[in-house]
Amino acid sequence: MRSDNVKKGIERAPHRSLFKAMGYTRTEIERPLIGVANASNTIIPGHIHLDTIADAVKAGIYMAGGTPIEFSTIGVCDGISMNHDGMKYSLASRELIADSVEVMVNAHALDAVVFIPNCDKIVPGMLMAAARLDLPAIFISGGPMLAGEISTENGRRKIDLITVFESVGAVKTGRMSEAQLEEVENAACPTCGSCAGMFTANSMNCLTEAIGMALPGNGTIPAVMSARIRLAKETGMKILHLLENNITPRKILTPQAIENALVVDMALGCSTNTVLHLTAIAREAGLAIELNKINEISLKTPHLCALSPGGSHRIEDLNRAGGIGAVMKALHGMGLIHEECMTVSGTPLKETLKTAKITDPEVIRPVDHPYHEQGGLAVLFGNLAPEGCVVKQSAVCNDMLRHSGPARVFDSEEAATRAIMEGDIQKKDVIVIRYEGPKGGPGMREMLTPTSAIAGMDLDAHVALLTDGRFSGGTRGAAIGHISPEAATGGPLAMVEDGDEIVIDIPGKSISVSLTPDIIKQRLADWTPPEPKIKSGYMARYASMVSSAHLGAIVRSSPG
Repeated sequence: MRSDNVKKGIERAPHRSLFKAMGYTRTEIERPLIGVANASNTIIPGHIHLDTIADAVKAGIYMAGGTPIEFSTIGVCDGISMNHDGMKYSLASRELIADSVEVMVNAHALDAVVFIPNCDKIVPGMLMAAARLDLPAIFISGGPMLAGEISTENGRRKIDLITVFESVGAVKTGRMSEAQLEEVENAACPTCGSCAGMFTANSMNCLTEAIGMALPGNGTIPAVMSARIRLAKETGMKILHLLENNITPRKILTPQAIENALVVDMALGCSTNTVLHLTAIAREAGLAIELNKINEISLKTPHLCALSPGGSHRIEDLNRAGGIGAVMKALHGMGLIHEECMTVSGTPLKETLKTAKITDPEVIRPVDHPYHEQGGLAVLFGNLAPEGCVVKQSAVCNDMLRHSGPARVFDSEEAATRAIMEGDIQKKDVIVIRYEGPKGGPGMREMLTPTSAIAGMDLDAHVALLTDGRFSGGTRGAAIGHISPEAATGGPLAMVEDGDEIVIDIPGKSISVSLTPDIIKQRLADWTPPEPKIKSGYMARYASMVSSAHLGAIVRSSPG
């Protein structure tokens, strides 16, 4: 066993002594040492209960003959860090999470790892670590939050965190009172778990299941259900099977498995952040995702689920309707799923699909009656984004799929948010928020506050927003992010001026500014790079080493 390096032979007597200092018995030390990477904390609603999940995982490990070795990782709550400097740290935390797991597993020569994440950057950070380490590994998330409910004139209405963000804009325009906002605030997040829509956390947990790194049910079983505890115990037991059979992440994270995840992504209408994360995970596994591949898959994959923010259903509804297995079985019938892919169940995917079935055809539509003919995401290219940008097309109303209008340019999220809240944005405008990319932000902040304000003010059918930053999975409307190359590196977004006509064609996969190449070239020649916003500490180091968004905003081994 790999852990023999810290426990076997007379030379390891000091090591064994230290284990015994913690109460481990000789029998426990002799067993496989299984890392339990637990992201529990008391600042993220999706993580506050992870100690309970970890206890169940450890019980499963013991039942199967292993010894659990628990350690922690950091985590950022994107909702709490939203709309202030804290959001700069969110995406950057993904790299620290991956690095910290690598350090703990390698420093202590652990044999295998069970990962317990739940929210936005923690899931992909741990997946990156799993691919990098290539030791037997399996995931069990904390599960989704239940949706909240409020009373309306038309009866009970389901709500979630995005309802609160959008209600702020409604209060600003007088369409909602502050008392009504407080009612929404109190009801929107009724339980622990990852926020109740197909936002980034649930997107990544569902895709972890689809890609084969978690057992069936991981993405959709609600956090408060006993089935989640049983799944955690089964996960703890299963890691010993993976270790015994040397089934490691790179045997699971194949090009075909990545394609399966992208197909499911399109069918679910996942967060645009999945593009960043799947790209980064693939690179850790020695693979690559070209952005054109996303359009290729989206064009042939029907959008089967209308989940918040692109529809009225929540993750609990998806679970009741059959979960990720049922979605994959429907797509398999179209020839879109690679059934031979290995999974952490220890069997090929086709074995999982045998028992999957759709139990609610409105939540998971049949493939011949989808919500949209194409998948949830689209990548646009053009003279504003030569290396691409991403939009959740399934959350864009029909009137905004093609749009042109004058640019309203802002050099920060705060400046744009003030203009929106003060009523300074007109119908037809195209809001441009720049210098918020991986380097320029630094950290590529999410723009949920301005997009939610636009929606709350009933402008989402009239206004587009472009940024080299990114969006929450809860964003809806013509919100186009990840514009690459970013403005801070001299990308075309840097030379856009107020009044320039921006032309967006989502079905045509294009985005452009109506300027001649000579004008664009001259403006960029006259452009002066801005001063870095942060000049010391982790974020300064991150900015010096992070790649472009089209490469997954990964941290490279050296600055440049």
